[in-house]
Amino acid sequence: MKALLQRIVEWTDRQALLTRGDRVGVAVSGGADSVCLLHQMRELAPRYELTLSVLHVDHQLRGAASRADAEFVGRLAAGMGLDFHLERVTLSDTDGGTEQAARQARLDFFHRLVRTGLLDKVATGHTLSDQAETVLHRLVRGSGGSGLRGILPRTAEGIIRPMLPVHRVETEAWLRERGMEWRTDETNFSREFLRNRIRLDLMPRLVELNPRAEILLSQTAELSGDEESYWQAVVEEAAAAHLRELPGPASIASSEAIRKLPKALARRLVREAVRRVRGDLRQIEFEHIEAILALTGTAEGHGRVIVPGVDAMRSFDWLRLSPPGMDRVESRVQIVPLGIPGSTALPGGRGVIETRLGCLPESGYNEDQMESGHWERLDWEKLGGPLELRYWLPGDQYRPAGRKSAEKLKQMFQDAKVPLWERRFWPIIESSHGIVWTRGFGPSALHAAGDGQRSAGRRILEIREIR
Repeated sequence: MKALLQRIVEWTDRQALLTRGDRVGVAVSGGADSVCLLHQMRELAPRYELTLSVLHVDHQLRGAASRADAEFVGRLAAGMGLDFHLERVTLSDTDGGTEQAARQARLDFFHRLVRTGLLDKVATGHTLSDQAETVLHRLVRGSGGSGLRGILPRTAEGIIRPMLPVHRVETEAWLRERGMEWRTDETNFSREFLRNRIRLDLMPRLVELNPRAEILLSQTAELSGDEESYWQAVVEEAAAAHLRELPGPASIASSEAIRKLPKALARRLVREAVRRVRGDLRQIEFEHIEAILALTGTAEGHGRVIVPGVDAMRSFDWLRLSPPGMDRVESRVQIVPLGIPGSTALPGGRGVIETRLGCLPESGYNEDQMESGHWERLDWEKLGGPLELRYWLPGDQYRPAGRKSAEKLKQMFQDAKVPLWERRFWPIIESSHGIVWTRGFGPSALHAAGDGQRSAGRRILEIREIR
């Protein structure tokens, strides 16, 4: 087998972990893996012209033992003449428990050092053994290809893992051969944590079945990483073609388009839409994605699924994903005066209604009223009083120009296949006489501007919506 340092160099170069002249903080907990990492990085420093420093996070979970770990790492740094950055944190409860809170505290510290420009990168001591255990952990917990990538060799935030080709037993053996000390965290032997049970109980059984189990699981992570890189480009292309971003944030897509995609791509596209709405995919399980996909399974239909952090609604052909509560009633019962002439913002910042006063031209009016941005004309002299702007409410009805009788907007929405979520924030202008204009269906028959040739010169109010 190649020497430990040689494998680290080959891995570092293959994964492009380091750039000449990098300022690298080495995360050292005091355990064998991180202490070995520190010595390896010290050997690598001249090769890559690195400036090293030592980082340690004291989670203050084990009292005197935690303080002793910090002092041990501080002495290591001093003995090598390296700067030492110590972060003491008080952990708060999180959904993921103590382990997750501790991990997040470390990442926050590392990311802050990179973000503020003190460091270019932070190296952590994750090994091939850690990678194998992570893949197993995610399999047991339930994960797809993205999760099976395991521990990434490098992250966009500047975290690098030079030790991923090294087994844990090798780091301890390397230190013993040189008479070097390290600290042992007793909590690593507590079977309270699933990860420890995997390391202490499950992994040894797998190694009995196949001595190369750790290597094979690590290879699974690398293969999954390469495949995810490929899929990411495919999903981005599909998202550009099929997902439309809405305020909220929300995403909307055609159910028919999703239904026609290969199942693997459709599933990943829905995951991407969920990620855009939530900002992450934590707590999103296989059954959540399948439940959302099931909404697209028929040519026509309505339905709704609530998954953690996402409200998925199907209406006609459209599927919308949004944060829960985005359509709450109180956000759409606001009434605002319509500025004439001028611009009036729709409640909740969902667009603008522009108005201007003028005279009816002889050419008359014949524009597509369903298209946003086109001016629509009302007879100013028939409006009678101030106008107000609001959103549609159940029971609203009026007679649009060109129709024989009044109709409920709900029926008009149904006929025009307007999705349910669009209706909730459908702008309406009314006067003391009732509704005088709505989006898409235009002026009321009583208030529409007349034919240009018969009514040329009559004052009109022009209205358009900018979305």
